[in-house]
Amino acid sequence: MVSGSAIDLMVDSGDSAEWIHKVLLVSKSRLLDPSDVCAGAEDVGSRPYSLLEVYRMMSRIVIGLESAGTGLRKAPRSLLLVAAVALVISRTPPSASSADVNRSQAWIGTWATAPQAAPPGRFQTFRNQTLRLIAHTSAGGTNVRIKISNTFGDEPLIIGGAHIARRAAGADIDPTSDRTLTFRGEKATRVAVRSMVTSDPVELEVPALSDLAVSVFFPNATMVTTSHVLALQTNYISAETGDCTAAAQFPVTKTISFWPFLTGVDVAASPRAAAIVAFGSSLTDGDGSTTDANRRWPDVLAERLQQGGEQNIGVLNEGIIGNRLLSDIHSPRQAGGPFGAVFDKLGPYLGAAGVARLERDVLAQTGVKYVILALGVNDILFPGSFIPGSESVSARELISGNRQLIARTHKKGIRVIGSTIPPFENGIFRNPVINVYTPEKETVRQAVNAWIRSSGEFDAVIDFDEVVRDPSHPTRLLPSYDSGDHLHVNDAGSVAQGSAIPLALFDPRVRAVLPHSGSRKEPRL
Repeated sequence: MVSGSAIDLMVDSGDSAEWIHKVLLVSKSRLLDPSDVCAGAEDVGSRPYSLLEVYRMMSRIVIGLESAGTGLRKAPRSLLLVAAVALVISRTPPSASSADVNRSQAWIGTWATAPQAAPPGRFQTFRNQTLRLIAHTSAGGTNVRIKISNTFGDEPLIIGGAHIARRAAGADIDPTSDRTLTFRGEKATRVAVRSMVTSDPVELEVPALSDLAVSVFFPNATMVTTSHVLALQTNYISAETGDCTAAAQFPVTKTISFWPFLTGVDVAASPRAAAIVAFGSSLTDGDGSTTDANRRWPDVLAERLQQGGEQNIGVLNEGIIGNRLLSDIHSPRQAGGPFGAVFDKLGPYLGAAGVARLERDVLAQTGVKYVILALGVNDILFPGSFIPGSESVSARELISGNRQLIARTHKKGIRVIGSTIPPFENGIFRNPVINVYTPEKETVRQAVNAWIRSSGEFDAVIDFDEVVRDPSHPTRLLPSYDSGDHLHVNDAGSVAQGSAIPLALFDPRVRAVLPHSGSRKEPRL
């Protein structure tokens, strides 16, 4: 609203101020309820209106007031222009894009997940339904926006409405925190094929390490072509009863354990804020950890940063199950492995090769200043099981792929932290049971790890291998960290990994002085 003091600053005369004030009061009531009086008046709150549109509408109101004997004296139309300006300003919503956030703030990602394609014939469909998706934040902020991805869609994605709120418990929200999301000022949006949209920001106090509920309404039959499969998070679906995005108590009909279409949540934080991207495979995605417990190693790192006083750092998990550094299902010579049928079934879920998805999943993330590279294990394990044994990769090839990621990431001014590949002796794929270990694969792992530790080409190195291996049998996981498949760690192993990362790596004072060159030897951390 425009206060009387604000009006007084715009005009000299007290009578003029009274004139403008009365017109504003009547105009606002008409604009908020256009059916009330003026033919042609519209709801200014529903879309941006030009000054000329508001001026013309107010002119009709003034003529009506003057002729109705309201005591409103005739006044210069220049004052009407002042009133129109005041009304337009008063109806302009606060902060609406990265340019709108105060210069004392900066945008960072607080939560993210990598989009994955669904295999043909395995699409789930929503129709006239609302999804309530839970995102666990890393850093906090005062404004928030979301990212909706139609990355693998062959048809436009129609969003009928979306809300965001702080979660209370289960599928329910704190109603005082509920905010309507818009996209370029509109409540509904159309996400083009193979693209993504970011919502307009809304003011909301987002605590660090808290759960946000993002509710999205799909009015039409919508096939889930883009999602993140291993959410390890319970999400909620309504019946086919329409838009429930604002429901404080969500009418749950079904639960799911994946994230359809939602791929990011950003917050406005301090200018010192930064984001860390964890770029890896299922070892990063959290396979082996407990559902709804947020015990992936990136979650543990986020907790430690908050507890250690680094409240302005977000941690974004861009891990994908089965992801490889160098190859994917579309690479040459992938067919014909002993368990090729399994690979064909799961292949789309496993994502594009790391060298291909780096741009989307790392370099394009909001506020990214650091990346932890954790790819390569599946390049070693897949040949001879899921793909032909003739496609075995060498340590030299994996080193070359890592160097490519380092060079491309350094060009963007992002610090690159390497991580060693944990042991996988007797590692199995569970369904069906496939033993993926051989001594030859262990030799490649050892060679790659030796280079990661000693090359000096990373800005720092985290030795996950040393953290989770069995000291008495270093080629296998410590039994107390083994989730049961001898490949993925359990919650205790994730805590050990997340706790082994030195927080000093993310000190902004260190970020300001570290060189990008790989010419120096970097100590193992």
